Amino acid sequence: MTPKGARERRVATGGVELCVAELGDPEQPTVVLVHGYPDSKEVWSEVAVRLADRFHVVLYDVRGHGRSTAPRPLRGGFTLAKLTDDFLAVVDAVSPDRPVHLVGHDWGSVQSWEFVTVGRTEGRIASFTSMSGPSLDHFGHWINARVKRPTPRRVGQLLGQGAKSWYVYLLHTPVLPELAWRGPLGRRWPKILQRVEKVPADGYPTSSLPSDAAHGAWLYRDNVRARLARPRPDAYAHAPVQLITPQGDAFLSEHLYDDLEQWVPQLTRRTLPAKHWIPRTRPDQLASWIGEFILSVEGGRLEPKATGRHADRFGGQLVLVTGAGSGIGRATAFAFAEAGARVVAVDRDTEAAARTAELSRLVGAPEAWAETADVSDEQAMEKLAEKVHRAYGVPDVLVNNAGIGLSGSFFATTSDDWRRVLDVNLWGVIHGCRLFGGRMAERGQGGHIVNIASAAAFQPSRALPAYSTSKAAVLMLSECLRAELAGQGIGVTAICPGFVNTNITATARFAGVDEAEERRRQKNSARLYGMRNYPPEKVAAAILDAVARNRAVVPVTPEARGAHLMSRFLPGALRRIARVEPRL
Repeated sequence: MTPKGARERRVATGGVELCVAELGDPEQPTVVLVHGYPDSKEVWSEVAVRLADRFHVVLYDVRGHGRSTAPRPLRGGFTLAKLTDDFLAVVDAVSPDRPVHLVGHDWGSVQSWEFVTVGRTEGRIASFTSMSGPSLDHFGHWINARVKRPTPRRVGQLLGQGAKSWYVYLLHTPVLPELAWRGPLGRRWPKILQRVEKVPADGYPTSSLPSDAAHGAWLYRDNVRARLARPRPDAYAHAPVQLITPQGDAFLSEHLYDDLEQWVPQLTRRTLPAKHWIPRTRPDQLASWIGEFILSVEGGRLEPKATGRHADRFGGQLVLVTGAGSGIGRATAFAFAEAGARVVAVDRDTEAAARTAELSRLVGAPEAWAETADVSDEQAMEKLAEKVHRAYGVPDVLVNNAGIGLSGSFFATTSDDWRRVLDVNLWGVIHGCRLFGGRMAERGQGGHIVNIASAAAFQPSRALPAYSTSKAAVLMLSECLRAELAGQGIGVTAICPGFVNTNITATARFAGVDEAEERRRQKNSARLYGMRNYPPEKVAAAILDAVARNRAVVPVTPEARGAHLMSRFLPGALRRIARVEPRL
């Protein structure tokens, strides 16, 4: 399963021969991908092909894994010192004159931390991207700090990581791990990865898994206890480091990296809503972040451009926002832009969409584009989805925000009024979810859908039958879709803002009245919302927070939260309030 078109060579070092594969142009910056346990270099195959058009990509089987030979004897053959010898032999062979950009996952990251903190590799590593594998030295100091100065929080962190490390204790037992991996565990492991980690059934792991896992147990036995007991005091990184932390990692706590800045002078943090095996489940995002980080180092820009609160989570991701020409949509586009996301601003007003895209670039988006579409027009949305997919890629976050207001009693609301409000507020969301959410599901690498509902979704009103119905439908659609897509790593959130100072009131329709009366009510509604003055930027902040936390339903304003609570615990009182006719 070596990537198609890869060139293989053998590199001799320390009594073993390493199998090394290369892709891409050797004249480009060299990226070395180091695999973990119980993997082989093929764990990187999907990431490697995505990087090969811009970089010289190198993968190698760690000693005793894949098509690399194993040391004899095994005991003492997997020490960090010998693994460092192997790394230097590989980079001397593939990039003798230039430093390389190092990327490690799991035990590939553990050993790469050794490479990037020892003196003899200084000058050979241009940058390091770490994922799901801490430095054993840093880990040892982390443990010591919590043992020497215990607090309830620190003790909880220590016990939590101790529980996550259950497999480490088992791997230190003699013989049993080897028997398990060469027997039932080795046979069942591919199915376990598919079921638990959602790793695609695409031929990975390879047939060498049983021997890889049996040999790799010595990575733990040769290094873990000795290094944790006596961590090096000088384990400082001599190259810029990008840390990518999967938030659903079953084996490592995010708190392991709390003190990392003291060891890494130049640190960029990224988080990903995924489980442990992200090289297989999130290759698009990893390739994007790795490539962006390498180019920033090569260009001398070591600090990330984005400085927003969620820059570690959304940097480089593709976010599409409908109704982005003003109000909540524009504020949401800006918030994602400040977090370093690439933004597609969609609105039926071409000039307003273009202005949002232009300002998004100014506030931090590395790229931003404007697209014109009416969300109620199915054919227009299909054309938009095809263009976005072809030109920009599959959105990582979709925000279905476009909507219109309609007030008036049920009998004053005509069939045309109903169709218009449902076409935009409900069918616009359906089109977005079906066309863009469908591509998220097909890609199989997770994502998030945000549907803007309203506090009116759970707060009945005699004055808003059509609008409230449309938003209640959006809320239920979101709940149903969340249940359907949960197993594919796609989150769905319904945002229920409440009274927010946007121009929706100035453009809302009022059924059953003449034009003069409608203008008067629009003006009064806008004045009341202006007096309330809840800014759309706060809704945008709630949207980013909801995506980061994968929340299901988010009432935003105090009145929305109050109405949501009443709908659950005091529905009768809410119904009595609904009988009151608002005076505009």
